[in-house]
Amino acid sequence: MSNIVIAEGLSKTYDVQPVLQNLRLQLPAGKIIGLLGPNGCGKTTFMKILAGLIGDYEGNVTIDGRQPGEYTKSIVSYLPEKTYLSDWMKVKDALDLFQDFYADFNRPKAEELLQRFQLSPDMKLKAMSKGMQEKVQLILVMCRSAKLYILDEPLSGVDPAARSVILDTIIRNYSEESTVLFSTHLIYDVEQIFDDIVMLGYGQVIMAGEADVLRQQNGKSIDQIFREVFRC
Repeated sequence: MSNIVIAEGLSKTYDVQPVLQNLRLQLPAGKIIGLLGPNGCGKTTFMKILAGLIGDYEGNVTIDGRQPGEYTKSIVSYLPEKTYLSDWMKVKDALDLFQDFYADFNRPKAEELLQRFQLSPDMKLKAMSKGMQEKVQLILVMCRSAKLYILDEPLSGVDPAARSVILDTIIRNYSEESTVLFSTHLIYDVEQIFDDIVMLGYGQVIMAGEADVLRQQNGKSIDQIFREVFRC
């Protein structure tokens, strides 16, 4: 199986604080991969590098064989942890924005998902709850035909009742040839969808492998393994 992402000796420092330290990692294509770790371990920084938002790093990283740049931005669909859409927008304005920016954006599918979530295209974003805004952003991101979907804490502002619907949306709306990189602290609620797991700590890979193999080897759930690894 080919790797969609290869990182070799990847390091990033903010001021004097190292966030990623000689990170070596390969992410296989066609998998849903859980990126797990405590706050400050480098998850968001790594995702921003893959999304092409951070360029001043050391080492090397490739996506589909290419360094982050114009091509990789065309095949990466990125959901940041914080809302980036303007308050003045209506939902339909956000749809227009994605339709203008991304040739692979499937607007009919996005409109279908809005109906499923009972979200009107005429709703103003500033009038929405954080959870509703996150649903809109997730729909936008998952309705692109990308090779790599990067989801940074997509469930952080969503109530428990909606989590299963959102997870189902993610599973149903990506191609089997694509890869989903999914960071979360809600491991117990999400781990059933992960094919592979990567645990980051201190800017390095602490543990990585197939989720089922890790469960079998440890006799524990991924959530239990995570709590044991990072209990200190």
